[in-house]
Amino acid sequence: MTKHSNIIYVAGHRGMVGSAIVRRLRAAGQANILTATHAELDLTDQQAVRAFFERNRPTQVYLAAAKVGGIHANNSYPAEFIHHNLMIEANIIDAAWRTGVERLLFLGSSCIYPKHAPQPMPESALLTGPLEPTNEPYAIAKIAGIKLCESYNRQYGVDFRSVMPTNLYGPGDNFDLENSHVIPALMRKFHQAKMERRPYVEVWGSGKPRREFLHVDDVADACLFVMNLSREAYRRHTEPMCSHINIGAGEDLTIAELAGLIRDVVGYQGEIRYDATKPDGTPRKLLDVSRLQSMGWRASIGLKEGLQQTYRWFLEHQDELRT
Repeated sequence: MTKHSNIIYVAGHRGMVGSAIVRRLRAAGQANILTATHAELDLTDQQAVRAFFERNRPTQVYLAAAKVGGIHANNSYPAEFIHHNLMIEANIIDAAWRTGVERLLFLGSSCIYPKHAPQPMPESALLTGPLEPTNEPYAIAKIAGIKLCESYNRQYGVDFRSVMPTNLYGPGDNFDLENSHVIPALMRKFHQAKMERRPYVEVWGSGKPRREFLHVDDVADACLFVMNLSREAYRRHTEPMCSHINIGAGEDLTIAELAGLIRDVVGYQGEIRYDATKPDGTPRKLLDVSRLQSMGWRASIGLKEGLQQTYRWFLEHQDELRT
């Protein structure tokens, strides 16, 4: 199976992770990349997805498509989050089996682990306790995706794999202050404060919680690494009913340390103030990445370097981000 004979379908190619996977595939010399916009293919429509797979016959599939959002969106639309994501996964995974896809990689999320999972969180922590209530519907859908892959592997002998990335950031991130994640939100806050010469920036919480962050180009590289492992190597490092692999940097830092780094990258000279009346969330969220490291992959983009690259991307795209 040479790389040029492959037809590789990237579902969700317009998202931050999907677009990074497309960039990484192109850098590896992969010319035959199959994509479809939502207007061209509704992934929640089973018949349309089956017809698409029948017509195009991809050999590999990266399943990076998902309905995603922050705490507010997850709390406001729980039915949409669980239904939409279940339909996408079920339709693509089933169609992949029906049309003889050689290998599929499903992308999940670190929110699959219990709210009070041990730190760092090993793959074996899955299904050992209650989930964080605010994003439980989304997490349940992602867990179902893992179990779909495992069940099709066990019953049909296919080669469908799952990876669980940590908190991601990088080019293509969502910089909307209302519903973005912590890195783009802080970056935009510091940038605006710099432009408006404000004396301080307020950060929610105490600044003490610890979080792990991975550049989206690193996660794309890890996805290709896991996808291209031999079947024997993948099986040697996983179990049939615990086959997912964590993707992370393997280290974390406090929100206060992160805020200081972003302030330096943006070049803001003012003060950082913490609003301790606002919630901190979980004290720590770090993935155990020993399984992936034992396979031979480690993150290569340092946090400061990645933040600098992301800020350059933000500056180049800020006009269109306002629209």
